[in-house]
Amino acid sequence: MRQEAQFAVHPLCDSFGAEIVGIDLSQPLNKALFAAVYGAFLRHQLLLFREQDLSAAGHVELARRFGEVQAHVLNQYHHREHRELFFLSNLDEKGLPNGKHPDRGTLHWHTDGSWTNRTTKATLIYSVEVPQRGGETHFADMYRAYESLDEATKDQIASRRAVHNLDFSRRRRHGEDPLTEEQRRQAPPVEHPIVRRHPETDRKCLFLGDHAEQVVDMDYAEGRALIEGLNGLSTREELVYEHRWRRRELIVWDNRCVLHRATSFDTTHERRVMRRATVLGDLV
Repeated sequence: MRQEAQFAVHPLCDSFGAEIVGIDLSQPLNKALFAAVYGAFLRHQLLLFREQDLSAAGHVELARRFGEVQAHVLNQYHHREHRELFFLSNLDEKGLPNGKHPDRGTLHWHTDGSWTNRTTKATLIYSVEVPQRGGETHFADMYRAYESLDEATKDQIASRRAVHNLDFSRRRRHGEDPLTEEQRRQAPPVEHPIVRRHPETDRKCLFLGDHAEQVVDMDYAEGRALIEGLNGLSTREELVYEHRWRRRELIVWDNRCVLHRATSFDTTHERRVMRRATVLGDLV
């Protein structure tokens, strides 16, 4: 444990991630306190805040401290009062489990918003209701993923770019609910470097995940094999923190150097309600 300004920091695993103790997120953070939190965010890549009473409005306001908040192109997931919040729930209009997973794409390793030209900086997700079993979120360290590659692989991908395509990942994982024509128009495929240098820490990391469809100037099948192989290497057990949710927790992570995925749960008998805000970052 270490003390930073007005809060304590407890590491979550050997690689990355930390629990922040001593902050009440229902109260506005002054400039100095937020600066200390943001410094911890850059150092640890992922921050966990337990036992927080965070309203939807407060959630949006906190996200805005990190930057401009995205209004997701998948508007069917917008929170009814705050379009900046992506609302994931398996409850029907009566508040009962409906047997459907709200977004199966989240079950696969990905980076939020890698399908945009202006990739995302951070995601802040808050647990409203959680199942007794399953429904975890796993996170993978993309700094160490890159650093663990052999030199031949680093050379192979040093100048390569991948095409990230929301329509590709949506059709593959959620084929019964594809993008509308308007959503497809708003989210065209984009290119990003496979090896990215973090704009604030200057560390190199891998930047792929489930939205990455193909490698530029490479045969499609060969590119798919390269992407899948790198995604597999990036999510080995020693690079992953597995989070078992409790109610009233907030996690904020750095999308520029972290992959994540949800795990399945019994959608017929269990309840899982989460809200998420994603903060836009820089052009890559």
